[in-house]
Amino acid sequence: MKKESKVFIIYILFLLQSTFANIAHPVTPKFVTGLGIDDYMFGVFFASMSFGLMIGGFLWGHLGELKNKKYIIVIGILIYAVGQVLFGYSTNPFIMVLFRILSGFGSSAPVTLFTAQVIESSSKDKRTRNLGYSVAFMTMGTSIGYYLGGQLGSNPTLIDIFNTDNFSRVFLIQGILNVVLALAVMVFFNFEHKKVEQSKTSIFTSLKYIGSLKPTLFIFLISLALFSMGRINVEKYLDVYFNELGYLSADIGTFVMITGFVSLFTSFLIVPLFKKAKKLLTVILVMHILSAIIIIYVFNSSNFMFNIYSFYMVFIVLRTIYQPLEQTYISEQVTDGKYSLAMGVRQSFFSLGMIIGPLLGGFLYQIKPNFLFNSTAIMFILSSILLVVIILLLRKQKTHINL
Repeated sequence: MKKESKVFIIYILFLLQSTFANIAHPVTPKFVTGLGIDDYMFGVFFASMSFGLMIGGFLWGHLGELKNKKYIIVIGILIYAVGQVLFGYSTNPFIMVLFRILSGFGSSAPVTLFTAQVIESSSKDKRTRNLGYSVAFMTMGTSIGYYLGGQLGSNPTLIDIFNTDNFSRVFLIQGILNVVLALAVMVFFNFEHKKVEQSKTSIFTSLKYIGSLKPTLFIFLISLALFSMGRINVEKYLDVYFNELGYLSADIGTFVMITGFVSLFTSFLIVPLFKKAKKLLTVILVMHILSAIIIIYVFNSSNFMFNIYSFYMVFIVLRTIYQPLEQTYISEQVTDGKYSLAMGVRQSFFSLGMIIGPLLGGFLYQIKPNFLFNSTAIMFILSSILLVVIILLLRKQKTHINL
């Protein structure tokens, strides 16, 4: 099987995984409030899932170096399916936190190892483009999932068929679809596995991998975590904000569907223009600064709906370009070929931002929604400062590659 054919299979699996992972998101705010749980717990639930993603990212990345990725991904998807169903049928917030951790732990397997496989199956000159396409399919899946979830929660016909006025049914449907996805991975994910002598590798020796990272790459990962904090806060609390403003779950789903089309357009037509960018860090720095400016303007001026469908879409474009560029930059720093492990570390740092962000964001949102959105801009600015530090360090070392 040709490399391009392999990568295309991953695109489709990414699309399905992202679709099925996001079906319950549009109904989650009303599901949580319907149980009489305080709004700040929405952030706690998301942070709990992110904690699972963080610990899972490194573990699955480590196992991906030792075992056939297919079986690791299938196990992760099934764990995610179980966690989501149990969450949807629980009423105790403390027990629900545990199930969210379980869901996050499982979902990090496909996210980490699909990305690693794209890198391994792509030639260096096509890596940025292929990672961009992965983002496109993943984002499109997110949009489709949100749209379907929104319809399941508010469309009278679908409610009559699936009884989804009981939101727990949406989580059950999500669990069943993920079981189907696990079967699809078993059938279609057939990639060569490079065997590693296990006696020389353990989870403990792999932990040393973080300590072996270049100082500049470590700072970059912290910058990634800060950007993740801001991005996740603004995207996830938009669901709550839409709900607070009186919009239906279908409105949320439609909005996210549109952002998906914008991301798809960006990934296929704009991201490839950056595949030969020689100053990745500088490009990323500019994107962070522009993102901060856009977020401040959108959430501090009048006519919210106009801003969210215009200026906010520019942020979606920047966010879409950013992900393949940061993944490319990290992969270029990996000299030992341990892409699964590197992407696992990357996922852990990204998830760290997803933990701290919603926990802080939940309390800020309860005080005033604008406090949350303005804190997002601050995270982007702090991330930019770290990028400047990296650029200065590399220049001091007279290293001008990919500044």
